[in-house]
Amino acid sequence: MTTFFENYLGLLDRAFEAHGASSDLKEQLKTPKHIHEATKSVVMDDGTERDFHMYRVQFNDARGPFKGGIRFHPQTDLEEVKALAALMAIKCAVLNIPFGGAKGGITVDPRGLSDGEQKRLAEAYIDAMTPHIGPDKDIPAPDVQTNEQIMAWMLTQYERNVGMHAPAVITGKPLALGGSLGRSSATSLGGVFTLEAYLAETNQDMGGMTVAIQGFGNAGSYAAKLLAERGMCITAVADSSAALIYDQGVDVEALIAWKKDHKPLRAFAAEHPEYTVMPADSILYRDVDVFIPAALENAITKHNAAQVRARIILELANGPLTLEADDILEKMGVVVLPDVLANAGGVTVSYFEWVQGRTGDRWDLQTVEEKLHQKMQDAYDACAKIAKERGVRFRTATFMLALSRLETAMKLRGL
Repeated sequence: MTTFFENYLGLLDRAFEAHGASSDLKEQLKTPKHIHEATKSVVMDDGTERDFHMYRVQFNDARGPFKGGIRFHPQTDLEEVKALAALMAIKCAVLNIPFGGAKGGITVDPRGLSDGEQKRLAEAYIDAMTPHIGPDKDIPAPDVQTNEQIMAWMLTQYERNVGMHAPAVITGKPLALGGSLGRSSATSLGGVFTLEAYLAETNQDMGGMTVAIQGFGNAGSYAAKLLAERGMCITAVADSSAALIYDQGVDVEALIAWKKDHKPLRAFAAEHPEYTVMPADSILYRDVDVFIPAALENAITKHNAAQVRARIILELANGPLTLEADDILEKMGVVVLPDVLANAGGVTVSYFEWVQGRTGDRWDLQTVEEKLHQKMQDAYDACAKIAKERGVRFRTATFMLALSRLETAMKLRGL
């Protein structure tokens, strides 16, 4: 199978072919500016030491300091982190926020670690990466299986290492340590704003539309809540244990409460016999108006794309479609609202948090959400205009917009 990074390179080639940007820009967007790797030993609760491999990849800072999350996942490797960092550079340019792209990760399953072990692991990561991050250099944030508590530990360790307060070095922090209101729901809310913009442009009413969501972590659960509040019917949700089906609409609040206790969805169905339990991957094939992949990359490939029955795909995960799957779905007439736009609400509100951290200001929730809505609408409108005028699919249009903005910045810098 094509790797995640190879998939990114394919998307880049397609955009360059349509856009005609300079070959120098293409080479810079094919290669990370910096790759930082480390192996650090962490003391376990039983006194033994265990080694963990850690990554930070930085991609093109022509538009501003590097920006991107840190994930804890057993499948994290350099190829994945490179692809995610590259997509962050594209995403920040699409949203017109002054950051380059970065991503970090540790190859670990955090579910097998105690809180104390996770704290020491987070501190070890920052010890390894302190020379490479900073409020004006590279600003990390939460990602898969990391959260505001881990960001708090990382912030504290960074400040300990540099000997000063630096609240703008990390985003996705707890509110008490300089976090921003609206950050927890930002990825999902940005996706909802993107979907609303598309439906408004195409004169469709979201009320009563059916939705299936793959992944019921932070992004998936918030998306379910926000869409249900807007009158959409969430008929299927899935985590790694199972897919739950209820055609009348799942009880979103009950499922969110259940998952907060780290319980699998399969166990929820045992107490609620009205729900049908199916294999987790069956969520891909539900006959719904909107399918939302909100888990990991490469969920839809050339092997299963033809079985997708949704009319619209809203990508809250990073890279949930392979290049081949994207081609198949386009031929099928499925509308794909791509990740570098649809899930960019998270990095946008991270930017708002960074601004607040630099100025000492604090914005209320209404201000954050209004600013996010405007950013998402502006980005959608710019991408839709390119797609219409150039006759390209929406994903290619997002890349073309990013390339134009990156090329302008690099020319102005003489790069």
